[in-house]
Amino acid sequence: MAVLMGIDTGGTYTDAVLLDDQRNEVIASAKSLTTRPDLSHGIGAAMDAVLSQAQMQGSEVAMVSLSTTLATNALIEGQGGAVALVLIGFEEETLADSELLDALAGDPVLHVTGGHDHQGDPIAPFDETALLAGLETVSDGVTAFAVASRFATRNPEHEQAARDLIRGKLARPVTCSHDLSKALGGPKRALTAVLNARLVGMIDTLIAATEAHMASRDIDARLMVVRGDGALVSAQLARDRPVETILSGPAASVAGAQWLTGAREALVSDIGGTTTDICVLQGGHPKLDPQGAKVGPYRTMVEAVAMRTFGLGGDSEVSLSSGLEGGVMLGPRRVIPVSRFADTYPALVRRTLDHALQFETPPEHATRFVVPQWSELPSGLDRREDAVAQRLASGPLPWADVIQRRVELSALRRLVRRGLVALSDITPTDASRLQGRVDAGNAEIAKDALTVFARRRTANGGRVALSAEALADQIVDALTKQTSFAVLETAFADEGWEDAARMARHSLTVAGLRGHRNLITINTGLAVPVVGLGASAQCYYGAVGETLGCDAILPDAGGVANAIGAVVGQVALHADGSITSAGEGLFAAHLPGGPQQFESRDEAMNALRAALTEDAGARARAAGVEDIRYRESLDLRESQIEAKSIFIEASLRVTALGRPRLTK
Repeated sequence: MAVLMGIDTGGTYTDAVLLDDQRNEVIASAKSLTTRPDLSHGIGAAMDAVLSQAQMQGSEVAMVSLSTTLATNALIEGQGGAVALVLIGFEEETLADSELLDALAGDPVLHVTGGHDHQGDPIAPFDETALLAGLETVSDGVTAFAVASRFATRNPEHEQAARDLIRGKLARPVTCSHDLSKALGGPKRALTAVLNARLVGMIDTLIAATEAHMASRDIDARLMVVRGDGALVSAQLARDRPVETILSGPAASVAGAQWLTGAREALVSDIGGTTTDICVLQGGHPKLDPQGAKVGPYRTMVEAVAMRTFGLGGDSEVSLSSGLEGGVMLGPRRVIPVSRFADTYPALVRRTLDHALQFETPPEHATRFVVPQWSELPSGLDRREDAVAQRLASGPLPWADVIQRRVELSALRRLVRRGLVALSDITPTDASRLQGRVDAGNAEIAKDALTVFARRRTANGGRVALSAEALADQIVDALTKQTSFAVLETAFADEGWEDAARMARHSLTVAGLRGHRNLITINTGLAVPVVGLGASAQCYYGAVGETLGCDAILPDAGGVANAIGAVVGQVALHADGSITSAGEGLFAAHLPGGPQQFESRDEAMNALRAALTEDAGARARAAGVEDIRYRESLDLRESQIEAKSIFIEASLRVTALGRPRLTK
């Protein structure tokens, strides 16, 4: 028997499963809370629990595979390390004309002369002196660099030169855009590089925590990581390209859903603590996004499942609707459920809520707490950030004790965005605790916190709710409603409707969901089942199925589908290149080491194919694949002029596939 361990680290839970690789069955499964800032505790607890349940030793595990939603969650919540972007050969207007400015969120940009043209020839020398001068201005708080050069996909030499210079000068991680994508589109490649650089520290910490606990339990096995398209890659590749783990957890969930249910046509919806991730399952396989993964507002060049990610989960922040009709809204930010926060800090929460319960109309943030996420005070903070951090030096505090002046709000938001501080407040998890849907957390604290929040005033002057129980009903109803809209939006988008978000919430759609019958009959619903995954899916998705008029498939092991999916995939490593016309009778093959010219298209194609096959195969062998299969995809673009075919460009992808060799 070959035993495989799958681990999924989400925003709230870390799941672990053991699978019998020969019999294709789950041996054991377990959950633990994801522990921030030290992920090792949650990962270790899940691994220990699943080994104990199976009564097995770590030495019996033949492979470990890891999936995660941390990268997705970080981008949804605007978190991650501070970065610096080096733009080579781009005009300064590039920032204004793309999503780059928003993604940078005030992080520095260094403009350097250089870059190449469409053929891979330099348009200007690389200005090494300017880059060195720019590096002198970068603060110690910058954790990584992103480098994007004009037409680096045609010739990467200037990106490589900048990378080597930065590493030699500052010894910090550097992401080159050409390593992440061979597609044209400089601003989008730069955006993808920025997001990758922002995630480097987070994913490295996750992998290191997993490796450390593997060693402590005598698990001498290969560690793999799930990519956003569901394929497995080596831990080192995931460290180098963490942005490729965007939608890693959801991709693993879809693979797990298909393995658990055998469903071939369905919408798979995975609810976590931070996000709900929805994907179309067609013919038993998840659809891939041809435009690149989109997470929150950002469209990247990362290949991934065609997943729509919504800032909606069991731990979503509850806020008041702005309209006069009142009501509550959920997300997109995740907060720590106050009933679970009280498990660790009972006296602080009890004292704060007892004080708030004395008021008929409590302060706006009476149920909110600020929680430091560092082991020692962080460096590189500005004056206001440092003032907020100093107040938290001894541990969590109520909101009112942290924000003493209005101008400090933006400083706190920056600390939250960078993952240095977390917030705790009421969530759907607290509402479900009061209703008895979940067992974790302090039920008394949940009721008191909901009571305080219910006493707040809406825009029309009335109370939010008459009781804690009534507010809990509102919150769970809001989760059902927002989840149903998210599923409908995914369905409309997959069918090609314009403005899918508006269509999902259109008055006619809503009337159809309610079964409108008068002079007009309106029916709206899904024609395929919804597969509900996630720890809380059993609590909520029955109502979602009823709302959408479809079957809701809720597999018993759906709470650990992501961990199951982490070990049922295979390695698939791509190498991409292109051939362009270099003039009459000349063809330029854009190889990993730079462009080379050939006198025939076939010669150029053979050279490119050989280079890409070697590249993909070498990385597959490094990932432990011995029996490698190769797959080619060729996009040949020609023009017909007077019945003669004129070559324009060819793009070739070579994919190396196979299962990694087991070590036991």
